[in-house]
Amino acid sequence: MESRNDVPQRSDAQRNRERILEVALVELSRSADVPLTVIAKKAGVGQGTFYRNFPHREALVLEVHRHEVQQLTDSAAELLKTREPDRALREWMDRLARFAMAKAGLADALRQATRATGGPDRPGYSLVVDAIEMLLEANHEAGAIRPGLTSDDFLLAIAGIWQIDVGGDWHAQATRLLDLIMDGMRAGAPGRR
Repeated sequence: MESRNDVPQRSDAQRNRERILEVALVELSRSADVPLTVIAKKAGVGQGTFYRNFPHREALVLEVHRHEVQQLTDSAAELLKTREPDRALREWMDRLARFAMAKAGLADALRQATRATGGPDRPGYSLVVDAIEMLLEANHEAGAIRPGLTSDDFLLAIAGIWQIDVGGDWHAQATRLLDLIMDGMRAGAPGRR
């Protein structure tokens, strides 16, 4: 990853940045108003290092979200390299559910950050749609899902994962829901016997 001025970061600087992002995800998921000094301390970095990477709260929150979205969307291509298209899609759906559950706690901080910066309501949304379209295209080509299924159809179908209570047994409930959706997408697929 490059810094803001496109000069490669030293490995220790990169590790510091990654630690800050990891701690920030956990802490901001617990409380949108967590003091930045708490995040810096738990990440084991000084205030100067922290603010050199993230000059204000909004920059940190948006970067945490961007980082998580990037990991999710990059995983679509990785899965397609190593699995059959329908397995890649189903495993990616599990990753999407984990992403949604992690974002449930971060949602307040993200809303505050986008409001404060005047940024987009759904930063990273187009990257997620691109990943979905890549997975659906591979499945259409393999005949693994019904013809004509679009990314809009997919998003409407999985919208229920954002309604799952993160405090409950979300994993079992998400698995049942996503299996049901996957079965529906496979119904009528030209490659099905």
